[in-house]
Amino acid sequence: MSRASAPFPQNRRGVAALGNTGVPGAGSARAVTRTLSDDPLGGTVRRTVLPSGLRVLTEAIPAMRSVSFGVWVAVGSRDETGPQAGAAHFLEHLLFKGTHKRTALDISSAIEAVGGETNAFTTKEYTCYYARVLDEDLPLAIDVMCDLVADSVLEPADVETERGVILEEIAMHDDEPGDEVHDLFARAVYGNHPLGRLISGPEQSVTAMTRRQIQTFYRRRYVAPQIVVAAAGNLDHTAVVRLVRQALRGTPLDTDPAAPAPHRPSTPAVRTKPASTVVEQKETEQAHVILGCPAIDRLDERRFALGVLNNVLGGGMSSRLFQEIREQRGLAYSVYSYASQYADSGLFAVYAGCAPGKVDEVLDLTRAELARVAADGVTPAELARGKGMSKGSFVLGLEDTGSRMSRLAKGELLYGTLMPVDELLTRVDAVTLDDVNTLAAELLARPMSLAVVGPFGDSDFAT
Repeated sequence: MSRASAPFPQNRRGVAALGNTGVPGAGSARAVTRTLSDDPLGGTVRRTVLPSGLRVLTEAIPAMRSVSFGVWVAVGSRDETGPQAGAAHFLEHLLFKGTHKRTALDISSAIEAVGGETNAFTTKEYTCYYARVLDEDLPLAIDVMCDLVADSVLEPADVETERGVILEEIAMHDDEPGDEVHDLFARAVYGNHPLGRLISGPEQSVTAMTRRQIQTFYRRRYVAPQIVVAAAGNLDHTAVVRLVRQALRGTPLDTDPAAPAPHRPSTPAVRTKPASTVVEQKETEQAHVILGCPAIDRLDERRFALGVLNNVLGGGMSSRLFQEIREQRGLAYSVYSYASQYADSGLFAVYAGCAPGKVDEVLDLTRAELARVAADGVTPAELARGKGMSKGSFVLGLEDTGSRMSRLAKGELLYGTLMPVDELLTRVDAVTLDDVNTLAAELLARPMSLAVVGPFGDSDFAT
């Protein structure tokens, strides 16, 4: 096979309606396909909606010799009730333990035998199962990954085995104060709302959760309209759709016709707690602090301005906070700002890790810099640099099939549309100095919550 050849016969019909493919069940009704873009910076993006409501998106990049294939489910930790807390992450572990066709060893050895890799991750709003393989091994990856997502058996013995693994994972997380402080901050802002909980769930609910609870969560949440299949690399869209339909034949995802689930609504907005200080006392060598506030949701038109503002404040080595706190004063090894965005809420925060005796100075400098930008705004030179960082990091992040596959799925699941690369770059270019400064004046003047992990007590940060 030549380097530029495709692993499947090429489809030259363009936009088409895929009819009966010879596969019973899911293949017996018509699926609607359309081309979303022919991106000059990438390949041809196509989208098919199967009769069940499951969506298949691909980006064909003939120059590649690999393919990244993912099954994305619009279910995350925020979809759990209190007794279910940790169920989405529990499932992420369990689905690799065996199906009606494959054992856990069959699943791992099948992909590893061809030099591929598989993994999964759970977030607060979705779960992803993915594989990366050579283009010629894509049919195998599709069959294995669709099988484990659609038809896991959740054996009682496997539930108990993975319960122990997850409890160890939670314990390991508790031993990483640099990670723990982010969860502490989320709890300070969101309180008992699911967005304020650990994705892995608390030890109590993971310990108490029964197989029946997990099975019920699985079958109620892992339904075809909630699922997006995405693939990027050297592939043919029509062949991918055919293989997905074959892999799902006779499984619980081979269902009656339905419409795809809409993306999460942005209203009503999540209610957040008043600004507060939370301290986790630990005898650590370094203090970990996060100072931040509620911000904007992911569909807010100001998200491009927020990206630029974040770059200026703490998005790199040339940012204000890095220069002031690390380069000029040597107070911290790590200092950065970040923005997290959900369907109906968001966060903006600054993280720093420093010696316990330097915490007060670091916080004073951080608050002073945020107040300065809120009052005076950023400069034209900083605006240009912040926009350049946003555009560059986005385009450079599309240099592998995994990131392109993720872009397809996130566009479909989180935004309901795939913004072309050129349009996104144009939106960043359109951000003005007034856009950034207006947002900074509003956002950075908000009351800030503080989360601290280190050798302190609550009274050490009393105002």
